[in-house]
Amino acid sequence: QVQLVESGGGSVQAGGSLRLSCAASTRTFSSYTMGWFRQAPGKEREFVAGVSWSGGMKSYVDSVKGRFTISRDNNKNTVTLQMNSLKPEDTAVYYCAAQASLTRVGITAREYNFWGQGTQVTVSS
Repeated sequence: QVQLVESGGGSVQAGGSLRLSCAASTRTFSSYTMGWFRQAPGKEREFVAGVSWSGGMKSYVDSVKGRFTISRDNNKNTVTLQMNSLKPEDTAVYYCAAQASLTRVGITAREYNFWGQGTQVTVSS
């Protein structure tokens, strides 16, 4: 079992930045691919970014490429999402997720095994 706790959400104006963090309670953190998803009201949960167990492979949804950066620290059991140049359409609840895989970075919610409770990000125009 992996427990994930997100932090760092909040409200910001368009063009601003936020940094989301996710702390994982597991002794085998480096065995998991980690991902960030988001869900806006009335919409399905959407993949945002993912990072492989070693940090060597990263994947982003096209809409955030060049603006968001995912990273992980296997010594601290944390994964972060640095979000720059935020837009109103980035407004959503952001979720941290863990995928039990050493071979791929999943881009669908069903590929992930554990989820955090979510943190709200609101971007105003």
